[in-house]
Amino acid sequence: MKRNFYVGLLLLVSSIARAQMPNDAIYMPRKSVCIAGLYGRSTWTRYWEGTLSRDNLNIGRHTTQSIMLMPAIGVTDRFNIILSLPYVWTETSAGNLMGQKGFQDLAGWLKYKLVDVKGFSVNGLAGASMPVSNYVPDFLPMSIGLQARTVTGRLLLNYTHPRTGLYVTTHGSYNWRSNIRIDRDGYQANDRVYNTNEVSVPNAIDAGVRLGVLRKTWQTEVWAERFACTSGDNIRRNDMPFPTNRMEATSIGWYGKFQPRHVGVNARIGYVTNGLNVGQSTSYSVGLLYQLNF
Repeated sequence: MKRNFYVGLLLLVSSIARAQMPNDAIYMPRKSVCIAGLYGRSTWTRYWEGTLSRDNLNIGRHTTQSIMLMPAIGVTDRFNIILSLPYVWTETSAGNLMGQKGFQDLAGWLKYKLVDVKGFSVNGLAGASMPVSNYVPDFLPMSIGLQARTVTGRLLLNYTHPRTGLYVTTHGSYNWRSNIRIDRDGYQANDRVYNTNEVSVPNAIDAGVRLGVLRKTWQTEVWAERFACTSGDNIRRNDMPFPTNRMEATSIGWYGKFQPRHVGVNARIGYVTNGLNVGQSTSYSVGLLYQLNF
């Protein structure tokens, strides 16, 4: 029975597969699914305590790793659904802080092509996420997430030259984040003491631009992204980060994909050039892609 099941899956595979993400203008065709399995790793030794760039011998090198399953579903040629669920774990090379691990947040995106004229497209995206495990949000930088429910609205513009495949993509987003509850009766933030276990997590905006080439079997691009909270405070001197902190980061990097048929691979490299209350991290991810057409 198991052998017949896998043979049936192979018969449903198309000759050419295309993977897509919430930050590009690539769509899965109608009645097709691309399943991506991704591994990611991010490390830093220096971080910004407010605007001060520093290191911390009690942390040494901080490392965050994750594995994630991401199916992209082609409902129509212009409307896709993208889901993701990461398992995350953290560790440091020095000190006594215990690393955390577990499933983080289940996220979903709705992606719709609003306009498509001679290589130019306007795409609207709506996303949401919610935590799926009881991880600790106020143990930064060892926490695997913030426990906040989020809603995101994104507008994405793309132009792809029909003959060469050269493209430019830009997007802007607003992220609404819910309050969270922590396992203590009070905390200090914004130069005040709050006698409650409810914490207001700042909303955030993000934007990005990508320049690359997309061909039938491969893709390569360079990118730059900016993330910034709309409010919040700074990490206090020699203190740990907290969910109320105003986090900002500017990142640059490269992305590539090779997918000649139904199986493909992709890779991504990123580096934080400057920021506020974040680590100056170097990150990379690699993934395996598999597409089914029904």
